[in-house]
Amino acid sequence: MPDLSYVKDYFDLRIEESETTSLQFRGKELEVIQRNFERGGFLRIFKRGNWLSASFNDVEKQINRENVEILLKDAELLRPKEGNLTLLLPKEDKRSYKLIDQEELLNYKFDLLRKYNNILLSHPKIVTTNAIYNDRLVRKIFYSKDGREIDYTIFYYSIYLVAISRDGNNICDYGLGIGRSRVLEDGVSIKELLKDLENKEEEIEKIVKIAVDLLSAEPVVGGIYDVIIDQRLAGVFAHEAFGHLSEADHIYTNEKLKKLMAIGNQYGIEELTIVDDPQLPNERGSYLYDDEGTEAKKTYLIKEGKIAGHLHSKETAAKMGEELTGNARSISYRHPPIVRMSNTYIEPRDKSFEELLSLLDNGLYVCGARGGQTELENFSFASQYAYEVKKGKLGKMIRDVTICGNVFETLKNIKGIGNDLKIYGGSCGKGSQYPLPIGDGGPHILIKNVIIGGR
Repeated sequence: MPDLSYVKDYFDLRIEESETTSLQFRGKELEVIQRNFERGGFLRIFKRGNWLSASFNDVEKQINRENVEILLKDAELLRPKEGNLTLLLPKEDKRSYKLIDQEELLNYKFDLLRKYNNILLSHPKIVTTNAIYNDRLVRKIFYSKDGREIDYTIFYYSIYLVAISRDGNNICDYGLGIGRSRVLEDGVSIKELLKDLENKEEEIEKIVKIAVDLLSAEPVVGGIYDVIIDQRLAGVFAHEAFGHLSEADHIYTNEKLKKLMAIGNQYGIEELTIVDDPQLPNERGSYLYDDEGTEAKKTYLIKEGKIAGHLHSKETAAKMGEELTGNARSISYRHPPIVRMSNTYIEPRDKSFEELLSLLDNGLYVCGARGGQTELENFSFASQYAYEVKKGKLGKMIRDVTICGNVFETLKNIKGIGNDLKIYGGSCGKGSQYPLPIGDGGPHILIKNVIIGGR
């Protein structure tokens, strides 16, 4: 590690060493097979309220006193700003690992993805597919002015599978992703970790069935409905509609949002709790330390229906006078850490899916998400499919269901929370940084008076 003891201001230095593998089938053809190896670093210095930063590939050559002095001199060109950082106590945590299987795994990854892709192609109405495997093994080395010395390695792995169905001019699609991560320590077998991705045949057959069933599903009629959203859509709602509002870099620059997200504001029933937790074992958004060397910790965003916390970096925690939460993250050494979520989810309660259906009586059961938009407290998410519910029973499949509304009004309209929590691995984009590994999820949720867009 370069000697930076002569720097009087706060600094932190991140070095990453990563190895990435990507495979992709489109239809029957393997279109991508790619492996990348990278090593680089990112140096930040906080001087007179401004961040100075530089990213580089050759750590030993480019982090020297001459280059750092140039960076410090650049600070004289910037207008001084008010600002401070919440600093940490010194800590050293260096964790090593050893791969106990050194065999080449590319063929194993290829065979697994090809098997799943062949299942997707097994129905005559599936005309093409998009099947992707990705993994990234990254060693994170961190060193800062406040005495943090961190060194650990994390392995991310995921598959994403989509089936595209067609009947004449009618084209539909459905897919799912499975993503996990693992902090590597002691003796590790990558092949053993990847067994998390095995035995998914039933889930993939369900992808095919839904993609084909959507061909005969009717578009929903727009209106106001009582709905149950499934675990995947509950996760997207927790992350996209509410979680981003909890990121403190949004809050402290927006007076309206500052009032809306004030600690103690009541927005839901007492059973409603939303958390962000990077300590969940092996989920895609899990980690030991954020990219400022802060320990990962569970943060209550809503607790018993009230705003309970915000997500912070060292800078935003100081600006708002709140505790550090360990949510400063970057997608790689090329980017500065910014406030991001980890695993964000709605905590489960006691109701079974059948109990929620009986409480719904008539309405919609809305499943999955295929993207959407948010603008401050307003959101719009397109689901993947839905079912009519009549007298507490599931009816026919419908499609083109979009839910939209005001997030705070929607939180107040939550009337039932299920007992069947699921966490899904995904990726998040913010600013120019995509894809950041995250997790989101929840149990089934009953919501009254939801605006449904349709024909």
